[in-house]
Amino acid sequence: VQLQASGGGLVQAGGSLRLSCAASGRTASRYAMGWFRQAPGKEREFVAAVDWAGISSNYANSAKGRFTISRDNAKNTLYLQMNSLKPEDTAVYYCAADLRVMGAMMDDYWGQGTLVTVSS
Repeated sequence: VQLQASGGGLVQAGGSLRLSCAASGRTASRYAMGWFRQAPGKEREFVAAVDWAGISSNYANSAKGRFTISRDNAKNTLYLQMNSLKPEDTAVYYCAADLRVMGAMMDDYWGQGTLVTVSS
């Protein structure tokens, strides 16, 4: 499975962005998928994940109520809608896929990152 993230950019605090992650590979739709982020000088952290069917999801506390993860298996694409962005959301965002795990421990496949910068 190959993953390609996009949609990052510069946004003012309080604004919104939608990240996308295109997955390729015949079995991509069977994988749970998720988003992680890494801020400058910090460890990579879990943001959100969704199961292979797009039915079950979970979020880091920092994302609850502001971010929404979803997927379109017909398009092999994962999304992260981010609203009410804060400067502390500034990070490189990565998408990930895992056949067995949905959550912070998923790590079968990783995409390259897309940079999100939130100005105050």
